[in-house]
Amino acid sequence: MNAWEPIAPARPADRLEVDRLEVAGAGDEAIAFSIARPQPGIAAPLVFASPHSGRIYPADMMEASALDSEAIRRSEDAYVDQLIAGAVDHGAAVIAARLARVYLDVNREPWELDPGMFEDELPAYARGRSARVAAGLGAIARIVCEGQEIYARKLSFAEAQARVEMAHRPYHEALAGLIAEAKEAHGLAVLVDWHSMPAAAAAHAMAGRPCDMVLGDRFGGSCAPGVSRLVEKELEAMGYAVSRNAPYAGGYTTEHYGRPGRRVHALQIEVNRALYVDETTMAPTAGFARLKADLERLFAALSAMDWARL
Repeated sequence: MNAWEPIAPARPADRLEVDRLEVAGAGDEAIAFSIARPQPGIAAPLVFASPHSGRIYPADMMEASALDSEAIRRSEDAYVDQLIAGAVDHGAAVIAARLARVYLDVNREPWELDPGMFEDELPAYARGRSARVAAGLGAIARIVCEGQEIYARKLSFAEAQARVEMAHRPYHEALAGLIAEAKEAHGLAVLVDWHSMPAAAAAHAMAGRPCDMVLGDRFGGSCAPGVSRLVEKELEAMGYAVSRNAPYAGGYTTEHYGRPGRRVHALQIEVNRALYVDETTMAPTAGFARLKADLERLFAALSAMDWARL
């Protein structure tokens, strides 16, 4: 354990905490993430991650923002950390980013930066030509998901460096540690990276039809087929429409950690926000309770899987 690793208890399964934007000073260090661990004796090779549900917006970012406290939250995967909190009772270690994704997106390469956002020249190692940067969604996003520009001024590269050190580095040190622990204890690790997607993105995912969930396994490159098949089977049995790799095949986390040949499997799951949240008010709907209960069934199925056969 280190100074970057605050241990947070799992939330009670029947409790819903309404998300509110939090503002923290740039000097508040141990805020990068929270971790919940299963009780001894029930641990499984499962690591669950929620990289985009953070709702802490450091004051320096808010001072530079052109958006108010409601508009800036449009890119949050709101409540995903709460949807997966109960996984610890099924043997999964759960890590959730606490800093907002628009501050620094931990599901990106750390130096995936848009040169047009900075007042000074970026170093040669910065990746300014990726598709995500072009879309305004690099490690430091230019826009929120509705296309609104976030910043009222240019940033400095020093600000980007500080954000990487405050958010990206500690989060991935902790996540890599959890994966290593699972592999050492069980001979393999299964990382599930949890996200939510706008209803508009899900509307035409399945040959023009809407979907409820998208499983991203990098087209079979980030996890064994059995992992994706089990999740797909369980979700479809509960009545959910499930798409594979469209419109999301997996981001930096699944690509970076998924090494099936080394017995580290990574799967990204996107949940349609229309299932559980009002995208206008960011308030949970009546569907939240049903979705959470259904996900608990999925967690139980994953925990019960005979991973030795994978």
